[in-house]
Amino acid sequence: MPCMDVRDQIIPEKIEKEEEQTEEGPLYRVIIHNDDITPMDFVIHILMTVFLLPSANAAQVMYTAHLNGNAYVQTLPKSEAQRRIGKAHFAARLSGYPLKFTIEPE
Repeated sequence: MPCMDVRDQIIPEKIEKEEEQTEEGPLYRVIIHNDDITPMDFVIHILMTVFLLPSANAAQVMYTAHLNGNAYVQTLPKSEAQRRIGKAHFAARLSGYPLKFTIEPE
């Protein structure tokens, strides 16, 4: 096999694609609903781990729901809101709690 000199090689030009913008859809508000069974520390844990709220915000949301019956958690694209609510409901049911989240259009 003949040896090729590096200078004889053709290097393909790098083509950069423009970042495709994805339409995530309309935004929805996530709402948490109070219940008399789910422990407060579990609610805070879910708000921090699933909805990624800082500790202080999670505690504030939990207390607001406790006092008023429900509370605003955050606004997300519909698919992301549904995904996170599904994770939260799954974790709650696994632990035997009736914790409930819903969404409403922004």
